[in-house]
Amino acid sequence: MAASVVKAPKCPRRGSAKDLSQNAKSSEPRASNEANCNWWLLLALVFLVTCATRFYKVTEPDHICWDETHFGKMGSWYINRTFFFDVHPPLGKMLIGLSGYLTGYNGTFPFEKPGDKYNETRYQGMRYFCTVLGALIMPMGFDTVHDLTRSDEAALLSAAYLIFDVGLLTLNQYILLDPILLFFMMASVWGMVKISKTTASGGSYGLRWWFWLFFTGTMLSCTISVKFVGLFVVLLVGLHTATELWLILGDLGQPIWETVKQVACRAITLIVWPILLYILFFYIHLSVLNRSGNGDGFYSSAFQSRLIGNSLYNASMPRDVAYGSVVTIKNHKTGGGYLHSHHHLYPKGSGARQQQITTYTHKDENNKWLIKPHNKQRLPKDKLQVLKHGDIVRFEHVATRRNLHSHGEPAPVTKKHLQVTGYGELGVGDANDAWRVMIVGGKVNQTVHTVTSRLKLIHLLENCALTSSGKQLPKWGFEQQEVSCNLNVRDKNAQWNIEDNEHKLMPSVSFSVYAPGFFARFLESHAVMLQGNAGLKPKEGEVTSRPWQWPINYRGQFFSGSTYRIYLLGNPLIWWSNLVFLALFVAVFLYNAVVGQRRAGFARALAETQSQTQSEIVAQGEESEPSTTDACSCCPSPEKKPQNVLPRGANDPDPSAMSLRAAAWLFMGWVLHYLPFWAMGRVLYFHHYFPALIFNSLLTGIMFNYIMRSLPKWIQHVLLGVVLSILVFSFAAFSPLAYGMSGPLANEPNSTMHNLKWLSTWEF
Repeated sequence: MAASVVKAPKCPRRGSAKDLSQNAKSSEPRASNEANCNWWLLLALVFLVTCATRFYKVTEPDHICWDETHFGKMGSWYINRTFFFDVHPPLGKMLIGLSGYLTGYNGTFPFEKPGDKYNETRYQGMRYFCTVLGALIMPMGFDTVHDLTRSDEAALLSAAYLIFDVGLLTLNQYILLDPILLFFMMASVWGMVKISKTTASGGSYGLRWWFWLFFTGTMLSCTISVKFVGLFVVLLVGLHTATELWLILGDLGQPIWETVKQVACRAITLIVWPILLYILFFYIHLSVLNRSGNGDGFYSSAFQSRLIGNSLYNASMPRDVAYGSVVTIKNHKTGGGYLHSHHHLYPKGSGARQQQITTYTHKDENNKWLIKPHNKQRLPKDKLQVLKHGDIVRFEHVATRRNLHSHGEPAPVTKKHLQVTGYGELGVGDANDAWRVMIVGGKVNQTVHTVTSRLKLIHLLENCALTSSGKQLPKWGFEQQEVSCNLNVRDKNAQWNIEDNEHKLMPSVSFSVYAPGFFARFLESHAVMLQGNAGLKPKEGEVTSRPWQWPINYRGQFFSGSTYRIYLLGNPLIWWSNLVFLALFVAVFLYNAVVGQRRAGFARALAETQSQTQSEIVAQGEESEPSTTDACSCCPSPEKKPQNVLPRGANDPDPSAMSLRAAAWLFMGWVLHYLPFWAMGRVLYFHHYFPALIFNSLLTGIMFNYIMRSLPKWIQHVLLGVVLSILVFSFAAFSPLAYGMSGPLANEPNSTMHNLKWLSTWEF
């Protein structure tokens, strides 16, 4: 058979194929360099504007603002190594304390209440540290969006939405956990995107790939080590990683061993490494805070024995408890307080008007009780009788000389329980003062031991168990915890232990052998924190908010209420337009899903029709003429596109699909950081929305660029310039909220902010 020679069609372009190939190769680096130059210029602009807005007036006002009273104080405690209790993990406070220490703060300022002047205190370093971390969010957001979309416009607008939000500015300038949390959260997302980019470019197992994996794992660990809400970004990165691994598994061009290696590497860097870091942060926390402080009482007696200055540290006290012992009785549940009383009576309508009995989480002289026989008023001198399982006793409050008492009246808060009071005069009461001491799992004649014995105190006549209900008393009870008597003697909160034990006739022994190790304290710290978080309730007169109010910018929050006022409120144009673009994304995403499904169905139907037609042709024995397509031999074939990641500024083969995928992940981030708050029972504040806000702002930049992409380039740039101008103008108008206001409030006609009070719920 003679070979046929096909003449290639004449190329419509000028020059030979070789010349065109050389021109294409020489133009690629030029375009790449130009794109990289533009990227660096825009990044420098983002840095410049961010620094100009964030560091302006960063040390003003020179008094305590809002929660600086808490976190500044905790930074001081780290410097002084004084133990305290907080509902959040320790890393954020440790970093605040470290920044203060390194910038000359000596840890002596009391941080008593908002409005107190700092005077000569060197607080500036802690504010600068928080502001630096808050300022780094914007360039990371810029680069994240650029990597996701390859669009300078989308990246710039996303960064602008973050820079010109006065709410984010306010939250970033003070000694708070929020700028630290938001920094680590944004860094985690940034690292997540960098891992994807490096993997897609074929850089797996290279030095750069490993760097970004460990970087992301470190940032994830730091995020959750600042606040437990960092778990939401851990979920986001986990879902994104699982999706990538699923796609790698589906790549039939790769062996199954590749998927196994990818899973192993990511498990080490994104699971094992963050867990080890998290444990390390707690080890440092518990090692540094080794001195007794006001948070001791939230923890078990054994935990307290590791704190220098605590009454149980290297304690020598009687091992056995005896009649005549003066003891403190601690509720054995996690975070349980001490059995406590004081001279105040229950008010009318809260049971019998007898002396209040509560639990109190701080060490106090009003926590001491004298153990006496139930049927004798005086203890025999020089006679020792140890307390045993099943003994019936009376507990006399040392400070007020009234006995622990219960009767048929309902408890003040938990009405199903019976009231517990202090009753009698000078230790003389009645039969309702008798309690049976039961060791949990104890046997007849078993001796009650200090610290280690878990006890139940059963009321002899009412047959109910002394318990801490966990309910907080109103102001008349000084917001201490209710103590009641539960007719269900199996109540898990009805267990107690003797902590301090004083007796003149009993020999003392060292309690250092009962001090727990690190992992026991690590686990107890988490139990106390989680319980404390769940128990956070609004204080009387405190302004709180609900999740539905946050996205619409319904009400702000005072940071400083003196003559120099700071008010946390989002830039309304940014927040409300964020909601518009959020809705647009949902609509566009659903539309594309429907259209994509219909196209897939059409393609399947077309393929079936073609297959049927081809079968009929073959059956008839007909041969079809081969079709020819004129091809330009000098044009690169579309099948030969390079598989590596495109240079900065290069167009993605399907930029619209790329933008939608990016927006979908940011939408997922918004959902994970917002919707869970609807299910939380703890007290909530406006500032809890800001992690979700960051994802929404990045999504807005992407969706704006997605919608404008079909327009001519010059119109896109004009529209982008108009939007940026509006953002700058609105920022300038609302910036006094962050930088400080003085003079009349906005609801007064002569106020400079009067025309900006667009909602009646805004209080600036």
